[in-house]
Amino acid sequence: MEIISGGVCAAKGFKANGIHCGIRKNRTKRDLSLIYSEKRATAAAVYTTNLVKGAPLLVTKKHIADGYASAIICNSGNANTCNANGVEIAEQTSSILAKELNINDSDVVVASTGVIGQPLEIKPIENGIPELVSGLSYDGGDYAAEGILTTDTIKKEVAVSFKIGGKECKIGGIAKGSGMIHPNMATMLVFITTDCAISPEMLQQALSSDIKNTFNMVSIDGDTSTNDMVCVLANGMAENEEISDFGEDFETFMKALNTVTVNLCRKIAGDGEGATKLLECKVLGADTLENAKTVAKSVICSSLLKAAMFGADANWGRVLCAIGYSGAQVDVEKIDVSFKSHKGEILVCKDGSGVDFSEEKAKEILLENEIEVLINLNSGEFYSTAWGCDLTYDYVKINGDYRT
Repeated sequence: MEIISGGVCAAKGFKANGIHCGIRKNRTKRDLSLIYSEKRATAAAVYTTNLVKGAPLLVTKKHIADGYASAIICNSGNANTCNANGVEIAEQTSSILAKELNINDSDVVVASTGVIGQPLEIKPIENGIPELVSGLSYDGGDYAAEGILTTDTIKKEVAVSFKIGGKECKIGGIAKGSGMIHPNMATMLVFITTDCAISPEMLQQALSSDIKNTFNMVSIDGDTSTNDMVCVLANGMAENEEISDFGEDFETFMKALNTVTVNLCRKIAGDGEGATKLLECKVLGADTLENAKTVAKSVICSSLLKAAMFGADANWGRVLCAIGYSGAQVDVEKIDVSFKSHKGEILVCKDGSGVDFSEEKAKEILLENEIEVLINLNSGEFYSTAWGCDLTYDYVKINGDYRT
């Protein structure tokens, strides 16, 4: 398993592009992205659990019901959610793109991100699609990664290579997500491509299994978006024997997929709106996996802890508090808590009670931009990890006038 460059274009047969078509007022911001597979690919997706869902999700779910797709188009700047003609706009987008690419409408995955409840005109998209398609290239992953961003401050992309049956396979992804991110699924937009041959059923199995311990364990602000989706396309151009059942090949694919998704989780959490620090909560020693996940999620979602991390304050009581109201069944008198960063590790709680520690050393550790909150429940063998960020003044500033 090796980290490589290329993002969604790392895998064979995938081209991408991103342009400014006019949805966003800022002409320096790309607002329309396209990922295209030269060979029709197997497809799988997972969607937000919010009952209010963006029109693109409804259209995409219908389009890939047969387990196949060839292209992904995504606009930023407008979520196309809660619009009377939202489905019509999403369908028109698919149809216009399909004609330009000479593929079926149903082979288009369509996605949108941005402001909810704002009317979306088809004209900018219609006018932009010819340029979007003509500019497709094997080096276009960066442009596509840029075109899906909203309040993000950095592009989020990664790729890895791996071998199945002696054949080199590649898998890569791009993501957007900075605010309005909270479990459960999907909590952001993520598009993943691979040249590995895998059946639609096993691809869906792999994705649905992976997100439980990756994207569902990311929280920025406690709000689950309406447009969240993770979609994977697998075109089989690596020419490995198709993965159609569980076994060693499937496990290898799962490991590669997980390498990509964990990397993107960390990038998303570290780029939370207004964030200055990536927080990673690792829970060990749980008696059940569910308890481990519940504790990790609760701690990473604690506004009080997030604020303390912003201030580099080793206020470990907030960790215990978050565990206590999480709903997990734990023995409070067995809990150990430490804080860790590149500057070192410091124990702040042992057996549910405070211990003497150097506030100066703790401050030094917590001033770093990547912080680990280490929790040992000392009750079993299960473990889990969750990702989040600190809570800063800028989060309120960004969201106070997001629409206006």
